[in-house]
Amino acid sequence: MNKISFYLSLFILLITGTAKANVLLPSCFSDNMVLQRNSEVTIWGWASPFEDVTLTVGWSKEEIKIKPDNQAHWEVKLKTPEAGGPYTLHFKGYNELTIKNIMIGEVWFCSGQSNMEWSASIGIDNAEAEIAKANYPNIRFFTAPKIAGTSPQMNIVGNWQECTPETMKYFSAVAYFFGERLQKDLKDVPIGLINSSWGGTPAEIWMPEDYIAKDPVLAEAAAKLTPVTWGPTEPGRTYNTMINPFVGFKLAGAIWYQGESNVGSTVYDKTLAGLIKSWRKAWGDDFPFYFIQIAPFNYENDTYGGVIIRNSQRKVLNEVPKTGMVVVGDVSPTDDIHPRDKRTVGERLGNLVLKSQYGIDTGVVYGPLYKDITISKNKVTIRFDYAEGLHFSSKKSELFEVAGKDGKFYPATATIKNNTVVVSSKKVKEPVTVRYAWHNTAKPDLFNGAGLPASSFLSE
Repeated sequence: MNKISFYLSLFILLITGTAKANVLLPSCFSDNMVLQRNSEVTIWGWASPFEDVTLTVGWSKEEIKIKPDNQAHWEVKLKTPEAGGPYTLHFKGYNELTIKNIMIGEVWFCSGQSNMEWSASIGIDNAEAEIAKANYPNIRFFTAPKIAGTSPQMNIVGNWQECTPETMKYFSAVAYFFGERLQKDLKDVPIGLINSSWGGTPAEIWMPEDYIAKDPVLAEAAAKLTPVTWGPTEPGRTYNTMINPFVGFKLAGAIWYQGESNVGSTVYDKTLAGLIKSWRKAWGDDFPFYFIQIAPFNYENDTYGGVIIRNSQRKVLNEVPKTGMVVVGDVSPTDDIHPRDKRTVGERLGNLVLKSQYGIDTGVVYGPLYKDITISKNKVTIRFDYAEGLHFSSKKSELFEVAGKDGKFYPATATIKNNTVVVSSKKVKEPVTVRYAWHNTAKPDLFNGAGLPASSFLSE
């Protein structure tokens, strides 16, 4: 049969209705996947319009009747049990389709730029040993390929994989260490990790274009982005292709490691807050959102752009509910924007989530966070949350500055008293504002008793 005859026959089959469309699922529903435990999860896919499809649910033996709409789309909601597995989902329509080795556990969405994308194969501390021991069949990975698009997509290429040394080697190292930390204290509860990240990308491309267009502050910031050769900078481009296909997949929460590509913005707190809110709106779920503060780095021809981003990230904690932040400035060199110590980053994030979300006592999970100031004559007393055991890493701190009404900052002498920091400068008789570690390359020297560093801050 020649090509013309083949396509003519195919066309006749289609118009006579004797060609039947198979039950299809998006790739986020595949063998080895993890579904959120103790929840109502949504499963969706496609089949011939009004085709009779039966779904058999492995953990309950329940049979569910599915009827695709006139767009060939269907979706069902399933109650999931406590953690466990493996289970199957079996679909029967014109064809039969079985999804195998499904685990019920905790599902986390992991996104951002290169520090989230970074894998052991590229280079992390103790890479060989970390890869060799990465045998966790109940940790599962899904990696979204890097694709950009101008319109929202319904599917993405990929599949779920069990954690083995070979799969871990090419997966997000931060996400892996985070998942490993969770599973340790959650007593082998299955962990699903969806990595959707792209190095060198600004936050604006990860949120819906129309959401940005409706917010003048976000729109103005997006308009100032400079095009680059290594990835998209237009609003919504990776949201369309790397976020939208997962919208509706039930999550325990999201983790985010990004900000370096927004250095220069003075409104990143609004941008990050907008991203969080836009994702929650799309999912119809106020899931928890945890992020990693970018580390000190020497940006050429820029003194304060990086620290402004760090301060903006700190401010989001107060502006957006159900958020958390990890500070990692003490474990990152200032000459490498990709710190190789990904284990400390992932474990700090895991400790924070275990305590905040799962109620497991992992000790103090925050470094000192600026709370407020009181002023008496030329002295400013700074109070922090999580300040028990407050101390400097050396005999004194060189990172505090004060300013008067003229806004000019001068180095300040700092002393610790009753878990507060008292600062003053002979050059500022009537101080108004305090800042700490206010420089792109300033590594924290203020810690609490848990050995966790304080975030940069500018007193409000």
